[in-house]
Amino acid sequence: MLKTDSQPSNIDLDSATPTLHLLSQRRADFTTLVEALEYAAQGDTGYNFYDAKGRLRAVLTYRELRARAQATAKRLSGLGLARGSRVALVADTTPEFIEIFFACRYAGLVPFAMPVPVNLGSHAIYVRQLQGMLESSQASVAVAGLDFVGFLEEAASGENDNALKWCGTPAQLNLLPEANVTFAANSPEETAYLQFTSGSTRAPRGVVITERALMSNLRGIVCNGLKVRQGDRCASWLPFYHDMGLVGLVLAPLAAQLSVDYLATRDFAVRPLQWLRLISRNRCTIAFSQPFGLKLCTLRARESDLKELDLSCWRAAGVGAEMIRVDTLKSFAAKFSAAGFDERAFLPCYGLAESTLAVSFPALDQGAQSLCVDTKTLVEKKMAVRVQADGRKFNEFVNCGRPLSGHVVKIVDEDGQELPHMMVGSVWVRGDSVMDGYFNNPAETTRAIKPGGWLDTGDIGFVFEGDLYITGRRTDVIIVNGRNIRAQDVEELAEQQPEVRSREASAFGVSDRDGSTIVVLVIETRLASADDRQSLINRLQQMIYMAFGVNCLVELVPPHTLPRTSSGKLSRFAARQGFLHRTNIENLTAASTVG
Repeated sequence: MLKTDSQPSNIDLDSATPTLHLLSQRRADFTTLVEALEYAAQGDTGYNFYDAKGRLRAVLTYRELRARAQATAKRLSGLGLARGSRVALVADTTPEFIEIFFACRYAGLVPFAMPVPVNLGSHAIYVRQLQGMLESSQASVAVAGLDFVGFLEEAASGENDNALKWCGTPAQLNLLPEANVTFAANSPEETAYLQFTSGSTRAPRGVVITERALMSNLRGIVCNGLKVRQGDRCASWLPFYHDMGLVGLVLAPLAAQLSVDYLATRDFAVRPLQWLRLISRNRCTIAFSQPFGLKLCTLRARESDLKELDLSCWRAAGVGAEMIRVDTLKSFAAKFSAAGFDERAFLPCYGLAESTLAVSFPALDQGAQSLCVDTKTLVEKKMAVRVQADGRKFNEFVNCGRPLSGHVVKIVDEDGQELPHMMVGSVWVRGDSVMDGYFNNPAETTRAIKPGGWLDTGDIGFVFEGDLYITGRRTDVIIVNGRNIRAQDVEELAEQQPEVRSREASAFGVSDRDGSTIVVLVIETRLASADDRQSLINRLQQMIYMAFGVNCLVELVPPHTLPRTSSGKLSRFAARQGFLHRTNIENLTAASTVG
């Protein structure tokens, strides 16, 4: 265990980094990430890592992080890599990931985080995912802990276009000799890191984030969104390979010299209340979650658990990364109000990796605000009209606030023309946090970055009284528990089956009665036998679970059922509308099948 030099007295764990300290707070007013670390290292705060039972297993002060990152940077420099070379890091929740990430920046290298496997049964799928990222990034170095290095080595052995110069574990990296080098200062225009966005196993896209874009976003989060102050402390279970986990709960706290308490994502999944116990015990004030994390806590909590918690310290309960439903927030607040949770702490926000992380925040201390709009008008006229009469069917959308300082959001139609307020269309963003593009992928970059520097987010929404409301996502991406799954990938997996021909499958996401997203796959087939049809359904469900870690509802329909556009392409939007028309949404579950 890494220990701090000083012994804090303001929390009940003697070896954890303190909340209050003597270093004068600076709120992300730095030009580069290394500059932010150099300042934070003058204090006593840092990162704390807890196990599934809530025991402190490792401590990494910012002072120790600087020393270790510099030493590792010298080892990386000894490999003779060109400045800007990419370094792949399997992002388990460990101090070593953070050390090597910062080592890359000292050495002028570009790190990027790769996910840990969704489930151990998806060995081949996971290896292909890693291989795709290695090839797409043209990585020169790849690092993974003992639990995952076997997967990484297997992926690297199949990489032909740009062979790695070095691959191994953090312990093996520490055995390399340190080069005698002087680190050159990073430029704000240099690439700080790549962030891979797709849940795809094919053609992954690496978002290029410069130091300037990163620091702009961190300032917006720290100063505008959270209004960070002395006495704040963070807690997180979010994975380091997710932009909200990395930027929001690793880099932002460092830029404001805050201490953070981590619970590994896989431990949270098994024992979600340990996250709340960390908040309660260490008096954490800032903690973010995807909505499904809040649902998990709500489901698992018993009356006896509530008596052990004091969540009155939690002032900024950020929620994001997927569609936010008011019912999820209300259920959480109702359950944990007995533990001191104040629903005014809810902070629903909007962001995406292509804009570094954050795009908009609502005002603090107002809780989750929402708007009920008429469903018929929303669907038929793409207009958000507030419900006036009782009994009318409505959709309720959460207020995601206003753009960060220096950023602008607009809603546009299919031709890119700006729409009036309350009209529903594509959400475009412009500002200093927007990515430079996708690494080595000009075609995808051109599709995402529009003239004038506008980023097409791929999301749908509207603006009301200056605030942004997200109503959905264009149907080529399905978000399940915060993970992005490309509909095309699900379709292509189905089309590998001999009973399914090309362009006879359509995948999309729908919400069940509990608000959870279900992946739906509709397939045209001529199979007549009930046994043959059920066999195909079972096989596809198993393949999709193995590939993406999600359950899928498979519907078999007659030939020529799936709707197409005038150009002959399948229309996922129309396929989804047709499915909802045929299906009783109240009885929909992710495990069900339609024969």
